[in-house]
Amino acid sequence: MKHVSDFIGYIQHEKRYSIHTVQAYLGDLEQFFLYLEKNYDNPSIGNLNHLQIRSWLASLKECGMESKSINRKISTLKSFFKYLLKKQVISVSPMTKIISPRNVKRLPVFVNEGNMDTLLTQINFPDNFTGKTERLILELLYQTGIRRAELLGLTLSSVQLNQQSIKVLGKGNKERIIPIAPELAQLIGDYVQQRSLISGVNHHTLLVLTSGKPVYQKYVYLVVNNYLALTTSLDKRSPHVLRHTFATHLLNKGADLNAVKELLGHANLTATQIYTHNTIDKLKEIHKKAHPKA
Repeated sequence: MKHVSDFIGYIQHEKRYSIHTVQAYLGDLEQFFLYLEKNYDNPSIGNLNHLQIRSWLASLKECGMESKSINRKISTLKSFFKYLLKKQVISVSPMTKIISPRNVKRLPVFVNEGNMDTLLTQINFPDNFTGKTERLILELLYQTGIRRAELLGLTLSSVQLNQQSIKVLGKGNKERIIPIAPELAQLIGDYVQQRSLISGVNHHTLLVLTSGKPVYQKYVYLVVNNYLALTTSLDKRSPHVLRHTFATHLLNKGADLNAVKELLGHANLTATQIYTHNTIDKLKEIHKKAHPKA
């Protein structure tokens, strides 16, 4: 559909959304219009109404989709119809009567300090370039709290070894500087030297495979999942778990909430405050063990 392709081009080139966000929006819209085609004989854009949208959302809920995922699809539709209003394709958005379901708040899953220490100090990584790549993936995710997409976006110029920092391009193309420990800076420096010996590298992406091609989403997921399985019994072992772990460990050690917000690249404190629940649980545990009246 032309309106969808125009909208995707708009968010990709003008709004400069990340490739992952663009793909998610496109998938949502394709799913929505496929539903309309099957159930409503593919009505025109101008004839769409809130009842048809509610019907689609209800079907998603019946299939077991969580509120968080449904809300993301609602956000996609709101952005899409707002764009159509702007382009005067429609005069009224059918989203005005759509209410987002309330999200069930879940505490972030994280790896405890002991298990992370075991992973990074006692697990033997392969003594080759692949092993160095796998270790650096884990170290970067845990020591900086960056997202998987941000990790994949790191280039040679992102790393400032002299300043012991990395430059990250986050959501909304917002740039932030994250300090790194001297040991991590050394690890990156050694990796860059090894990387220069890999044939077939004709790009500036930091993390590469032995073929010279950049590492990709699934590869990063498998690395994290496989190594976390060696030291933890968590069911969820995604790269984002290491981001949660980074934030939780910082707050458990007394880091300022605003500082953690900046390190994570959050737009507001609300997103960061979810990690304080884990911190409070730890404080309660300490209080219960140490206070004579607990």
